[in-house]
Amino acid sequence: MKPNKIRVFLIDDHPIVREGVRSYLTSCGIAVVGEASDAPEAQRKVRKLTPDVIILDVNLPSLDGGELARRLRRLVPKARIIAFSIHSSEEYVVRMARCGVQGYVIKDQPMVELLDAIRAVSRGGQHFPAGMTDALLAPMLESFSGRPDKAALTGRELEVLALLAEGLSNKGVGARLAISARTVETHREHLSHKLNIMTVAGLTKYSIQHGLTSLK
Repeated sequence: MKPNKIRVFLIDDHPIVREGVRSYLTSCGIAVVGEASDAPEAQRKVRKLTPDVIILDVNLPSLDGGELARRLRRLVPKARIIAFSIHSSEEYVVRMARCGVQGYVIKDQPMVELLDAIRAVSRGGQHFPAGMTDALLAPMLESFSGRPDKAALTGRELEVLALLAEGLSNKGVGARLAISARTVETHREHLSHKLNIMTVAGLTKYSIQHGLTSLK
């Protein structure tokens, strides 16, 4: 049996960009299930189509890309979001990560970079620019605001956090705790929002700092 194709939704206000991305992804076996040129159209369509991955242009005329990312996460919480932008500065990358995207691809990169990002986030991973890996991104994210005390986390969230910090995948954590990988992903998203840490490296650092785990 052939594996199911990754279902992608494109949001970009430039038709020629959407056409180029759609053509390339389709040739690579990715199913482009829909597209939109602005925020209202995007929100209306994604709710019906429930894609696996959303490619989001950061600079839309109708609504700020970060705010749209937040809204899309509420509309289709299971979808993974990749910011697609002409901006390569750390400021943009960090801001979009804080808004909940799992990937960030710069538009002047080879198209294969976008393909790699789609494949990575669809597997539950993340994909940020090479110069800003998780290890570099996490400390910057942590500098924006204080962290709630670990007592604010539930017992299950603390268990998930400790196991993620040990390097286990969502599936591995699920097997250890006898819960599904999807449930682990939900706990992980709650952790990210409670702690305002959007990367595994950042969560690991937090876990070590608070004595929940230690480096082997």
